[in-house]
Amino acid sequence: MSEIALARINSFASTTTRADFVPPSEQLITLTIGQLQEMIVQAVQRAIQPLQDEVMQLRAILDLQDEKIVVLEATEEHDVNRICLDIAHDRQRISKLETRPTTPAPAAAPRGEKTIARIAKIEEVLKSRGPTTLKQLEHILKISPKEMNRLLVKLDMRRYELHARPGDAREKVIRLKVQIR
Repeated sequence: MSEIALARINSFASTTTRADFVPPSEQLITLTIGQLQEMIVQAVQRAIQPLQDEVMQLRAILDLQDEKIVVLEATEEHDVNRICLDIAHDRQRISKLETRPTTPAPAAAPRGEKTIARIAKIEEVLKSRGPTTLKQLEHILKISPKEMNRLLVKLDMRRYELHARPGDAREKVIRLKVQIR
């Protein structure tokens, strides 16, 4: 029985293996040059399309970064200019502080005879009448408001006190300061 089975297997193999059989991977096909070129172009396009997409994305990122760089450079230039200006102002303030005298300069003494006489008259009026408005003093001294302002600058403010009238801040009152002995 084994001989029959062996004979059948051998006869089956001879009928299935033909001399003209070619496996599918080795079969020949016929293409024109145009078809071959078209297939190659399509294959290349499919292969490089992801790379082209990536290049486009990278270019978009570069454009955004270029815009950010321009904005940052403008901001940096503005900040540098502001800082330089601040430094210059600080140097000016420091030099003013360094050159400022440590003790205040004494008030300039009145020079003219009229000024000395007017200051004496103001002191006399303030001693006799007490606090007086600047308008009243102008009338008493027979001087203009402009001259009164010049005279106030000459007064020794350690001895006199100038303040707004209570109830009417527009009117100024001058009085002698209290002297402690």
